[in-house]
Amino acid sequence: MSRTTGPLLRMTGIEKSFPGVRALDGVHFELQAGEVHALVGENGAGKSTLMKILGGVYQPDSGSIALDGRQVQYPTPRDSQADGIAIIHQELNLVPHMTVAENVFLGREPVTGYGKIDRRKLHADTQTLLDRLEVPIEPTQALRELSVGRRQMVEIAKALTFDARVVVMDEPTDALTDTETDHLFAVIAALRAAGVGIVYISHRLPEIFRICDRVTVLRDGAFVSTRRVGEITADDIIKDMVGRSIAEQYPYQPAAIGAEVLRVQDAANAFVHDITFTLRAGEVLGVAGLMGSGRTELAKSIFGRTPFASGQITIAGQPVTLADPRAAIRAGVFYISEDRKGEGLVLGMSVARNATLASLADFVGAAFRLLHRREDEQARRFVEQLSIRTPSTAQPVGLLSGGNQQKVSIAKGLMSNPAVLMLDEPTRGIDIGAKREIYRHIGELKQAGVAILLISSDLPEVLGLADRLLVMRDGTISGRFDRESMSAETVMAAAVGHHEVTV
Repeated sequence: MSRTTGPLLRMTGIEKSFPGVRALDGVHFELQAGEVHALVGENGAGKSTLMKILGGVYQPDSGSIALDGRQVQYPTPRDSQADGIAIIHQELNLVPHMTVAENVFLGREPVTGYGKIDRRKLHADTQTLLDRLEVPIEPTQALRELSVGRRQMVEIAKALTFDARVVVMDEPTDALTDTETDHLFAVIAALRAAGVGIVYISHRLPEIFRICDRVTVLRDGAFVSTRRVGEITADDIIKDMVGRSIAEQYPYQPAAIGAEVLRVQDAANAFVHDITFTLRAGEVLGVAGLMGSGRTELAKSIFGRTPFASGQITIAGQPVTLADPRAAIRAGVFYISEDRKGEGLVLGMSVARNATLASLADFVGAAFRLLHRREDEQARRFVEQLSIRTPSTAQPVGLLSGGNQQKVSIAKGLMSNPAVLMLDEPTRGIDIGAKREIYRHIGELKQAGVAILLISSDLPEVLGLADRLLVMRDGTISGRFDRESMSAETVMAAAVGHHEVTV
């Protein structure tokens, strides 16, 4: 097929409405061959809707799509894929009980002359893709045995099988390690060199400046701007996204540090060891470290999900045994999981039911009947307090944006009236505006005297918000810093094991 000298992809005047919502309002987007083009905006800005129209999931109400200068329509995702468009969704579309190879070529398995699946070719072709991604995964391995990050790489390998000319990547590094991210960027560079156009959706601005050529911003379903990456700053992007400048992205709020609330002394189990630290009222204690360092395992151990086998925990000076999450909640300790959809929320249930899940005993009346009116009143109070954007407390939580789902998780924790609140990756996968609101709420909790353990893989975030910082490596604490001494360089030195730092 001959190709024009114009854009590889041009979407013009795209409009799309759903009942009560105008999702896209005359959006324009262009992609050149061999370009990595960032598509950014807050949750609800219209990014996913625009890409679902490109992928044949939705049909536009008006507007046009041109590929290589010819007008196209995609009634189904199969039509879009057949035209060389591959979309790697943020929510992985994989089958856990099948093998890696079966997932990569699902529905397109190579067959023998007798019509049976050619497993030798299936495994060989999958191995070629995995080698290209430099991922040490066996084609015959069951997908359920892989980490979330490895599953993401399988999803990327699957997209490469379509011989795509346009590849859409929606938050592709959200669950990847630094090494896996570097491998992905190398693959993106190879695709770009081969003339493939890549639409890169990400909330991580450093990634955009590292690998993208241009950036298009959407806000409230409308086109705002398209500019070359080399001609703008992060603050320019943020201003276009939220309609205002954010001078300080991480609003640290000093607070009067109070009495000791939590002490963990010489604690250990199969996942972490030699754990000793304290946490005080009104303090944010950050926990940093590379993926697999034991950060989440530490929080789950304190919460009683995987109890410590030795050592001692004291709450407000009193020794406690946190054998399970129920005991932890009774003791005033609450953990908000990094996996809000898998562990933190029940997506089919309402906002109110999710918010009160951990404190249902407070809403039980005579004859053990649930006091729904009181429950809804309390849920509405937290919806207002946390600025949760939802039509009502009866809205299924799965229909909310990622940022608002995260705030429902926080509401669930706050309803238990915790003395210690452990936040594990509280801003992962949410937009800059929602992050800003969560940072503000963390500051308010500090002022209210809540002791906060903040786990984050976003180093600027934890450096910006923490009063003190622990660094973990191989299941143990490899560095301790106060606010004056913590820096990206010293934290990373402790994270990679150059030396243990105590300040």
